[in-house]
Amino acid sequence: MLNDTYKEDITVEELAKLELSWFRGEIVLVDDLKTFYEVFPRLLGKDLLGFDTETRPTFTKGGRNQVSLIQLSTADLACLFRINKIGLPRELVDLLADPKVIKAGVAVHDDIRFLKVVKKFNPGGFIDLQNFVKDYGIQIAGLKKLTAIVLGFRISKRQQVTDWEAEQLSEAQQIYAATDAWVCHQIYSKLTEGN
Repeated sequence: MLNDTYKEDITVEELAKLELSWFRGEIVLVDDLKTFYEVFPRLLGKDLLGFDTETRPTFTKGGRNQVSLIQLSTADLACLFRINKIGLPRELVDLLADPKVIKAGVAVHDDIRFLKVVKKFNPGGFIDLQNFVKDYGIQIAGLKKLTAIVLGFRISKRQQVTDWEAEQLSEAQQIYAATDAWVCHQIYSKLTEGN
């Protein structure tokens, strides 16, 4: 279903002219099981969740750390699960495996592969926006450009290579992490509205 509403790509200059935006809904940082069991039910029953992960960067060639954070977002709630602190609770694994709940993200294949190192599971319901957008004539793959093309604003990636296993995540890190998952939710919603 090709759609000529969206550009194939966007230049750096066009991107720079767009207004900067970020997630302004409720952010819940989940770094203990008590908080997990309080907030997790609020994600249940949703048909669509924005999905992303963050990993503490490594600066050694070929090195890779385990996933530190899983972000799941609705239109107005972003849950940041610090799996380096709480592990992968069974309920969260079940949600990641549920084929009836769409989890929209970018480069989800890599995220899933690294999550399976933490705990084996059969993923279900994942939509990789990098592939999905091709049906709409969009040829680029990065989340920053996808957001600009589909949603019409710019997001910051400044927090991307920060320490996601720090004792406390900064407000800037939390907003960044929430925004990445939220824009995935919003991109999928906008592309499929009316379908």
